[in-house]
Amino acid sequence: MSPSLPSPNANAESQFLGTRIRALRKRRGLTLTALAEQSALTAGYISQLERNLAYPSIPALFNIARSLGVTIQWFFASEAPVNEADRGYVVRRSARTSLNYEDGIIDELLSPQPLRQLEMLHSRFPPGTYSEESYSHEGEEAGYVLSGEFELWVGDRHFHLKEGDSFAFSSREPHRYGNPGDQDALILWVITPPTF
Repeated sequence: MSPSLPSPNANAESQFLGTRIRALRKRRGLTLTALAEQSALTAGYISQLERNLAYPSIPALFNIARSLGVTIQWFFASEAPVNEADRGYVVRRSARTSLNYEDGIIDELLSPQPLRQLEMLHSRFPPGTYSEESYSHEGEEAGYVLSGEFELWVGDRHFHLKEGDSFAFSSREPHRYGNPGDQDALILWVITPPTF
């Protein structure tokens, strides 16, 4: 697994991820080696993530989250204050929590925390970025291509989607995706139950 390196001026939100992984791993009483074995990753790779020297792939963070007994939503971070009247009901654009992945993929959580029966994400895929590995989990997913082009593999099926196209599938089927276009692909995702 070749991790992407954060830029020298990576924001505080992206630096938060490694700190959260390390703190939860220690709280669970796991060594780097034990977490690596449970998540099918290398201890060196997890160490790079924990020291904020790399961004994870989406499947890698999913494996880490599952091994630590949380959903990916647990790792989303924001330093923006949340209005107490909005908490649990409304997510203001300025208060969205986000996660940065390798190759510049960014997910923003649109649904309010605490966990509900579904979650919404706004995903940005820069040109040429792909989740390299297929992964699967419980639940269902649906999405809408807000702009750009998007490729989706579900099981043995391949779909080339464009702005205005939508999709849905069982998350139990292995899936992966990416942006074959020359501009950012913006995707609105809905996942139930919240596994991200």
